[in-house]
Amino acid sequence: MRHLLVPTVPLLLGLALACGAGPDHHAFRVALVTPGPVSDAGWNAAAFEGLQRIGTELGAATSHVEAGTPAAFEEAFRDFARRGTALIFGHGFELQDAALTVGAEYPGTRFVITSGLATRPNVAGLVFRLEEAAYLAGVLAAEVSPTPVAGAVGGMEIPPVRMVFDGFRRGFAGARPGGVLREVYLGNWEDVAAARQATLSLIDQGAGIVIHNSDAAGLGVFQACREREVLAVGTNRDQSEVAPEVVLASAVMDIPEAMMRLARATAGGSFEGRVYTFDLASGVVELVLNPRFRTHLPPEALERVDHARERILAGEVELERFGP
Repeated sequence: MRHLLVPTVPLLLGLALACGAGPDHHAFRVALVTPGPVSDAGWNAAAFEGLQRIGTELGAATSHVEAGTPAAFEEAFRDFARRGTALIFGHGFELQDAALTVGAEYPGTRFVITSGLATRPNVAGLVFRLEEAAYLAGVLAAEVSPTPVAGAVGGMEIPPVRMVFDGFRRGFAGARPGGVLREVYLGNWEDVAAARQATLSLIDQGAGIVIHNSDAAGLGVFQACREREVLAVGTNRDQSEVAPEVVLASAVMDIPEAMMRLARATAGGSFEGRVYTFDLASGVVELVLNPRFRTHLPPEALERVDHARERILAGEVELERFGP
């Protein structure tokens, strides 16, 4: 279970300074609440990178806190709002209800929820069509997997994770008739040992490649893939450097760029309480190949991925969507 770091005033100032911000009360103040550690080399790490970029490029005073329960989400949001924070990012679908509750109490504070769909005048959502990149990953996986079975390890069974796996499944099965995807959900985002065991079980069931969307627990997926010499697909961030010997590719969303766009809008007075959507066409979502493997991939495999990309951009591929 994740725990809220309950910040005192000195601690909050320390966090702000650690992110490159000073105690200037007139500064543009931006905060980030993550549901897990920013050391996960994926989902939360990308958001923290975005926060640091906002601090550097916009000169914002930035703060971050990790929170793990609905009550902790609300307390973190209230604490930042009370301190005059102009923009608060809640990094995950599970923080949406807390943002709506606290947003009603602090109408002058802007809240942005990653994978959030509910909006208010001061609450916006960021939706990434990561299922499009996952579809491309599925097409590629079908070309290189030694078996017609792929595995998927998820953290919590929430809509954004299911959509990514569904996109991968459709790409895999479409490129490899008879191909199937077997899914396992851990019930948390941090249990590396459980992710390793789940991955080993999927490999024992015939999985020739494994995709994960499990944040910090994904390190266990990579560990199991190394042990069995099975390829893996990363998500959310380019994870080829995390496990270069097994990560074939990563379904990536440029979370820092999306956060920057919302921060600029807020600073410029053009923030809108709506859902901001990013897809392959936006350049924010992409399939990134591990350079270590790219030169060894069959040319026809890359051609199939390029063709699939063209079909997605042309609107010819129907994928189950999360949100509008």
